Amino acid sequence: MSGGARAAEGTADGMARDAGDRPAGGRDGDRAARREAIPARAGNDPEAGDASGGLDRSLFRYIWRHSKRDQILICAVVLASLPLYFASLDLPRRIVNEAIQGHAFEKGNETAKFLVLRLQMPDWFGHDLSLFDGFDVDRFELLFGLSSMFLLLVLINGAFKYWINVAKGALGERMLRRLRFQLFSLIMRFSPDALRHTKASEVATIIRDEVEPIGGFIGDAYILPAFLGTQAATAMTFILLQNVWLGLLAAGVVGVQFVVIPRLRRELLRLGRQRQLASRRLAGRVGEVVDGIAAVHSNGAEAWERAEIGHRLGGLFDLRLRIYRRKFMVKFLNNLLAQMTPFLFYCIGGYFALKGQLSIGQLVAVIAAYRDLPPPLKELIDWDQQRLDVQVKYEQVLQQFLPERLLGLDAPGRDESLCGRLAAEGVGVQEPHGPVLANVSLALSLPAIVGIVSDGGPAASTFARVLARRTVPTSGRVTLEGHDLSEWAGAALTRRIAFAGVDPILFPGSLRENIVYGLNRRPPDSAVTDAKALAEAHRTGNPVAPFPADWIDYAQAGVADAGELDALILDWLTRIGMGEEVYRFGLLGQVDPERHPDLAARLIEARIAFRERLAAEGHAHLVEPFDPARYNRQATVAENLLFGVPTTTALTGRALAEHPVVRLVLDRTGLADDLVTMGERIAATMLEIFRGLPSGHPLFEQFSFLSADELPEYEAILARRTATEASAERHGTSAFERLRRRWIGLGRYGSADATRLIALPLAYIEPRHRLGLIDDAFRERLVEARGELRTTLDEAGLGGVDFYDPDRVCAAAPLRDNLLFGRINQSVADAVETVTATGTALVQEMRLAPDITRVGLDHQVGPEGRFLSGSQRAVVSLVRALVRRPDLLVLDGALSPMGENRARTVLELLLERFGRENSLVAVLPNDRVADRFALVLRAVGTQIHGPEAPPARQDDVPRQDAAARQDAAARQDAAAREEAPAAGGALADGPEPGTDPDPEEARRAERDAFAAADAPGAGGGTSGAGGGTSGTGSSASGGVVPAGAGVAAPAAAVSRRADNETGPEPARVEQDVKA
Repeated sequence: MSGGARAAEGTADGMARDAGDRPAGGRDGDRAARREAIPARAGNDPEAGDASGGLDRSLFRYIWRHSKRDQILICAVVLASLPLYFASLDLPRRIVNEAIQGHAFEKGNETAKFLVLRLQMPDWFGHDLSLFDGFDVDRFELLFGLSSMFLLLVLINGAFKYWINVAKGALGERMLRRLRFQLFSLIMRFSPDALRHTKASEVATIIRDEVEPIGGFIGDAYILPAFLGTQAATAMTFILLQNVWLGLLAAGVVGVQFVVIPRLRRELLRLGRQRQLASRRLAGRVGEVVDGIAAVHSNGAEAWERAEIGHRLGGLFDLRLRIYRRKFMVKFLNNLLAQMTPFLFYCIGGYFALKGQLSIGQLVAVIAAYRDLPPPLKELIDWDQQRLDVQVKYEQVLQQFLPERLLGLDAPGRDESLCGRLAAEGVGVQEPHGPVLANVSLALSLPAIVGIVSDGGPAASTFARVLARRTVPTSGRVTLEGHDLSEWAGAALTRRIAFAGVDPILFPGSLRENIVYGLNRRPPDSAVTDAKALAEAHRTGNPVAPFPADWIDYAQAGVADAGELDALILDWLTRIGMGEEVYRFGLLGQVDPERHPDLAARLIEARIAFRERLAAEGHAHLVEPFDPARYNRQATVAENLLFGVPTTTALTGRALAEHPVVRLVLDRTGLADDLVTMGERIAATMLEIFRGLPSGHPLFEQFSFLSADELPEYEAILARRTATEASAERHGTSAFERLRRRWIGLGRYGSADATRLIALPLAYIEPRHRLGLIDDAFRERLVEARGELRTTLDEAGLGGVDFYDPDRVCAAAPLRDNLLFGRINQSVADAVETVTATGTALVQEMRLAPDITRVGLDHQVGPEGRFLSGSQRAVVSLVRALVRRPDLLVLDGALSPMGENRARTVLELLLERFGRENSLVAVLPNDRVADRFALVLRAVGTQIHGPEAPPARQDDVPRQDAAARQDAAARQDAAAREEAPAAGGALADGPEPGTDPDPEEARRAERDAFAAADAPGAGGGTSGAGGGTSGTGSSASGGVVPAGAGVAAPAAAVSRRADNETGPEPARVEQDVKA
């Protein structure tokens, strides 16, 4: 799917909560108040009143409309600079004639007037008006005075050029900013049909690359021809005033240049247009390959894809080569014409000078003036070519943003609750391959719970997307109480309708940022915005609302602030069954003491209590704490050396051995020799162990020093060492030889071999690898080097390490490591399990689980959510819709990635929450679960039939009333709290983020935590949006267990309720529930 599609679909995702969780006043009252509270301050909309987005068909008209004030101001400065430019052209003539040849002293005068300011008046005035009589100077003083005046004029003209170039550059950048923003705004208005035919990479290339030359030309569009044209005209006028024949000669050459060169460049424009289209298609194809790289690898199509891209690059090469040949041929001709004119000036002008018809000073001035003539003429010719080229680019860009590809402007319209009679009147959707929906007419009474049973074709999904306003019907309309939904404001519909599809759309960022994405619709006040940035945004047609800022509309979610919103999000994640996974994310997340000061302080308390608890239980030896004065035997050599967590890649992994400060400290303390020796022993041992083993053998993972690909490299290093030692034995051990060996022999400090050898023992842990390489003397020296390294880094101002401190939280370390603040003793059996159980109990007692889970909301999802599993992405997309509290929630395959247990849990949860004041529409692959919906529609071919009553259910098991369900849930929560300490571990290494928990293990954990069955609808163990939660949880995989504040228990309770709900077997749920 294209980037525009992702953005558009992202804005149409989710809202919703049960009416019982909404604050007093109701949803409509909240939204009415919110509409009154939100002024039209996101404004400065460049599209206002213009269906085409404010883009003119003519580039020059577009430029003039948005920048005429700046254009006029700069052109006025250009005109003001011309008299001084003309004076600078005339000064060389005066220097030669008056000062050098002495024409100012022809009458025998010893002095001449300098800096005489006289205003020439008409003859009828009688005489000139003298402003200043000047100074009397001799011949040398006149020469130096005129030369100094020439230098001053050069500086002044240079200052004019500097100001004009900066001003037109700033103007071009402002217009480029405006143009890019307008194009992005138009992408937001792409119709669904346009999005299906648009490649994200091509659109991104247009905004990023193709409009770049347009922006560069915008500043020159009017100013450059005015500036260069007036300069050329001034120089030409000066030449004509000196000698008419030389002026006509220069004008003739200029005329040839202006006529011939543009004609030759027309072919360049045609080839350039072909190159632009070919480059765009290449970018689109590369984007397709990147998006589908998994399919490329799985089908072994790498060679085929390389061949296709190579073919495209070959065609692009041919085009560019033809462009270069034509371009430099034109350039050669232009330079030839430019250089022919001085030759003619020397010949013809010299002839006139010899005949006495032209003074030497005039000839020099003419040649100097012509020196300034070719550059502006050349730039004018280049400007003309750039004008044609940019106009073509601009027209091609407009082709991608034609009005017929855009949705209408979001004008103010209706904004009412989606309740009442919803009717489809002759709705049809036409695709290129034929009709998908044809003349569908039906009516529903909202709120309702509606299932659309698919016949395997696209009709059911298409109709659901029509209801969600994700597809615009090609015929017919959808009305509510007789009013066409197109009468509603677009922003109102995105608030009241939420859609969750089979392909969740996530953006790079945290879980929280993706879930609240649909709430970012309340522009904050701009009073605190930087005034300069605000004025610049207004000047360029960009939004004037501040960013970054808090745009979240808390009232839409039914909460008061960010804390309550986090509680609401965690409540939904827990009910859907992802609470435990978010808790694990929190344990692996980082705690910033500035953002979470209370949690940081409580972690220090928990760290101390954890150490005391282990000592009281007689398990203090199971964890070796981080002590600034001791070597931690359970940590690597690198961890002991840094005694902290690196915050830069220059101090991580093998790059640590190359860091200049680290190498300096190692040399000072003598550890470099020891580490090289250790590296040699490790390399020799690894070569002996791994020789003959396949690359995927488990020993490579156990001894994580070398990979199979590195074995030949280290074998060569050891061979070179052996050769060096043999050479040392032959040549003796003189002082010079020892020095030579130090730098180019065995140690080779500063060489690549030494660096590679030093890097090996940095990952060494004696209790784990057991090679006997570390003794007490080495540990003492390394602890000394630790302090020296910290001091050296601080003195150099380099930083790069967040050091461990017993009295504070290490912001760069995972939360779990901050709580443990040490390393588990790997040599003791069951040490991990014992420490995990103690940590779990402590987390429960200190009620840290809610805060830890909240840290898990900061977990990064990666590009397109790739750091999450498919099930987790589906949950995040659904919760994003639910927190917005929509009037209508449309599901089309949103639950299918979740797995059978979670899908059934979520379906039952949604059926309980919707139907009273809000509606649910779900696409079903068949009618096996249709009996759970109040109304059923059926897709048959291109028709949608119904609504009809749901089929009779297969079971007659009565449901318990609400009070009984709440009592049962409360009893289960209490039992779970008693059993929770043994359910899992707060510090154990659970599944990696982004992987799905094992369903079988999840079911075993649920059976252990809950002893009795519960009827559907139980809601105990979880409070409202802003309140606290209580309960406990179980680990789905024997890993991390959230506890203490209702993070896991409600999830397990809801999941277990689903397992005991009467209806289809669990094995069929994932097939039956496509929604």
